[in-house]
Amino acid sequence: MTSPVAPPVTPPVAPVRPVTRSHHGDEVVDDYEWMRDTENPEVIAHLEAENAYAEATTAHLSDLRDTLFEEIKARTLETDLSVPVRHGDWWYYSRTEEGRSYAIRCRCRVSDPDSWDPPVLSADAPVPGEEVLLDSNVEAEGHEFFSLGAFSLSDDDTLLAWSVDTTGDERYTIRVKDLRTGEVLPDEITGASAGATWSAGGTHLFYSTVDEAWRPHRIWRHALGTGGGQEGPEADVLVHEEPDERFFTGVGRTQSERFLVIGSSSKTTSEARLLAADDPEGEFQVVFERTTGLEYSIEHAVLGAGDPAADHLLVLHNEDAPDFELVSIPLTDALSDDVRSPTQAASRTVVVPGQPGRRLDDIDVFARHLLVGYRSDALPRIGVLTVGADGYGPLREVPFGEELFSAGVGANAEWDQPLVRVGFGSFVTPGTVYDLDPDTFELVLRKQAPVLGDYDPSAYVQHRTWATADDGTRVPVSVVARADTPRDGTAPTLLYGYGAYEISIDPGMSTMRLSLLDRGFVFAVAHVRGGGELGRAWYEGGRLEHKANSFSDFVAAGRHLVAEGWTSHDRMVAEGGSAGGLLMGAVLNLAPDDFRGVLAAVPFVDALTTILDPSLPLTVTEWDEWGNPLEDPVVYHRMKSYSPYENVQARPYPAVLAVTSLNDTRVDVVEPIKWVSRLRATTTGEAPILLKTEMHAGHGGVSGRYNAWRERAWELAWIIWTATGEPTT
Repeated sequence: MTSPVAPPVTPPVAPVRPVTRSHHGDEVVDDYEWMRDTENPEVIAHLEAENAYAEATTAHLSDLRDTLFEEIKARTLETDLSVPVRHGDWWYYSRTEEGRSYAIRCRCRVSDPDSWDPPVLSADAPVPGEEVLLDSNVEAEGHEFFSLGAFSLSDDDTLLAWSVDTTGDERYTIRVKDLRTGEVLPDEITGASAGATWSAGGTHLFYSTVDEAWRPHRIWRHALGTGGGQEGPEADVLVHEEPDERFFTGVGRTQSERFLVIGSSSKTTSEARLLAADDPEGEFQVVFERTTGLEYSIEHAVLGAGDPAADHLLVLHNEDAPDFELVSIPLTDALSDDVRSPTQAASRTVVVPGQPGRRLDDIDVFARHLLVGYRSDALPRIGVLTVGADGYGPLREVPFGEELFSAGVGANAEWDQPLVRVGFGSFVTPGTVYDLDPDTFELVLRKQAPVLGDYDPSAYVQHRTWATADDGTRVPVSVVARADTPRDGTAPTLLYGYGAYEISIDPGMSTMRLSLLDRGFVFAVAHVRGGGELGRAWYEGGRLEHKANSFSDFVAAGRHLVAEGWTSHDRMVAEGGSAGGLLMGAVLNLAPDDFRGVLAAVPFVDALTTILDPSLPLTVTEWDEWGNPLEDPVVYHRMKSYSPYENVQARPYPAVLAVTSLNDTRVDVVEPIKWVSRLRATTTGEAPILLKTEMHAGHGGVSGRYNAWRERAWELAWIIWTATGEPTT
């Protein structure tokens, strides 16, 4: 198999400075660990040299990159409005404007309190009575990076709390604005996580902060008007601290807005605390104390208006139900010290029973209806139940008419709204917003994301096929292509994968992806074990001692596409990011001849080194996912057997592009630096191995839509060149 050959540009060479790591009687010499210190000017200089090399190596793609950017831009309605969402006496929406990178958040008054039809707004005309609440373009001025975290309204719509991150390190500053006067209040909280939650009455804000490992571990209460912060004479009050380093903690409100909820969770265990939202200085009460392996989440439901005994907690849990069960428990019973778990409550009602292969994911509760998000047959679905004084009705699925699709509950702010906002989309259908009548199942179209130009959904086909893994397991593979794409093995292909944390990669349309499909590409997703597409068993089959299944599943998916005639190995590129970057690195070592190239974004490729060091961000929380190699020699040797950096060998590797960010707090920039350095020093082939680092961003990459389009155009140009061998325009 041939690979694109780099132009005669000299790549940077990282100095070799060996350090020895010793665990469980195993000594490992690491030549590049010294580059972990990003305060070292030599490391920054090396990253800049890598960026220069990547630019020089791909300079011949500059015209293609410009073309791709203009294609993406031309398909996008740059001046647009979202569908308004009602909260109180206001309709809230966001707008984008041509030439501006960020959204502007606005509102206008409800003209008819009895109507739940959102106003039909035009981007080309002024909105009567519009109030601009937050212009992120103004907030972003003077910053290379900008991310909006919280955007939280008080119950009476008079106060707005919002938070911003201007470095990419996911530490936010919270501010408060009085929407009656437009005044930004002196309250300012630094070093917070993204969210901010109001108490009833708007007297207090609750928020979380992170520890040195970037783990949200403390919940604070801030009294409005006291400045803000965790130190000083008017310091905010610490209401919860999570000492277990495996657990994250956060705070929010129930959909009824009656209760504040503090949630703590590891990868396998969770715990919730409850407090009446109108008693912000009260004590949070534990619902079910944590029990290893018990995961649960809660929502508030009312069975019968005006009766205090009608208050129930809806509990979504996995006790004796691996794919989760939904039960309803009277509130007083759920908070009883005698009830230690969801199944111990004799008063519980099973609302949706657990069923293997039907994974219950989340619930949205309204005054008269309950919506359940779940997945079966590797697709996300929506179910509806009625809520009344007599209990709950049966689960009914909202029907959607495509073979592959994604469906989920959208933004809904009002407890007693008669219509429910839902979203739908597929690989060929743009994201669509509906209002669902939960009684009649009528779907009222509110908006479909516009795709400018001559886009015709019927010109494309989407398809589910099944690969067979090494152990005989059937692995779902989703495929989308133009209908006229040949099935003779000549089509270039991009195969995407993730496979960790029970995260599912669901069907969705991308206007950026059209630039590949319209050039004859096939796009496919390998739904490998470790994800959540086929329920909890699918996740368990790709974690801990079964992690290698994720890698072999991906290889099997690629070979299946070749066997079905979609493509050939020398025209296929693989892509994955973060934990999917680990997948890419492992696949590169497992089957380097199966792919023409590999694109790894913010890749977790030095997994063993990271998971061995509990002082690094997120390491301890990750032990539930990968195991603890620090204490367990079996885990150590298992991780060493697949960790990409550990297993680079002298062989001809295909083309590699690693993209990362200097301020990434989830996957340290040192991981791709070390990996690329070792790959380049070890490969016996001539295919280019590139590292591209965004110097002003975090785990999610660059900020601003135009920057994001340009970055993706850069990557798409590399994919096209790598898969076809030509800088085709």
